Amino acid sequence: MGRILAIDYGKKKCGIAVTDPLQIIANGLTTVVTKDLASFIDEYLKKETVEKIIIGHPLQNSGEESESLKFIKPFFKQISNKYPHLNVEWVDERFTSKLAFQTMIDGGLKKMDRRNKELIDKISATIILQSYLEQKKNH
Repeated sequence: MGRILAIDYGKKKCGIAVTDPLQIIANGLTTVVTKDLASFIDEYLKKETVEKIIIGHPLQNSGEESESLKFIKPFFKQISNKYPHLNVEWVDERFTSKLAFQTMIDGGLKKMDRRNKELIDKISATIILQSYLEQKKNH
């Protein structure tokens, strides 16, 4: 069984989270500059066994697709084509940034630390991955 890698794709930076090899728990891994994301994935896959990549699917509250999908869809297609042996899936990412921010407040982070966009991206990726794991467990 391999890890699941989750990506909170952003125009400038992407949050990355990963499961343990048994796919039990999600952990924030890092934040990567978007232009370096493909090479980061290449390097990560050389070191770790990954079974699946999930990418946050930005939807509006109404359920309609977000405008930011025009940046994300080409990446999704690129990764799917480059790694046909991996399952690449969308996961609803509505509210993850708000949940990440609330998680930082609940965790007692100071106001200055909560402005750290990289931390928010990494926590968002972790929330996307954890919600995926919970959905998988409940089905």
